[in-house]
Amino acid sequence: MSTPDQPGRPPLDLDPDGLAVRREVLGPAHVDAALERADATTAEFQEMITRYAWGGIWTRPGLDRRMRSAITLTALVAHGHLAELELHLRAALRNGLTREEIVEVLMQTAIYCGVPAANSAFGVARRVLAEEPDTDS
Repeated sequence: MSTPDQPGRPPLDLDPDGLAVRREVLGPAHVDAALERADATTAEFQEMITRYAWGGIWTRPGLDRRMRSAITLTALVAHGHLAELELHLRAALRNGLTREEIVEVLMQTAIYCGVPAANSAFGVARRVLAEEPDTDS
């Protein structure tokens, strides 16, 4: 899929399978906004993550999206990527992880990623889970 030419922004050559999964997991509003912001500096990066992360990894049959979300949350906590953690906490809910499972993933990160990292992650999770509708019931 290519985006239309706009001044200052090159057209994007996006993997259609990756784009579909990316929109399903992260939500169309987030993805569309990221693609709208693409410019000469970031266009190739947007193409790469859509093709390789979303089209190459998230579409593989070996793990379901719930498991991929749990792994992603752990990796983001381990590396202190709190803005991405917020995005992927919402994605984890969309992918079927319950609030209780998210808490358990974060508890696990306290041991394997460190208490300070988990403490920061719990702060993000508290805010995100308060903002998102409770669909666990």
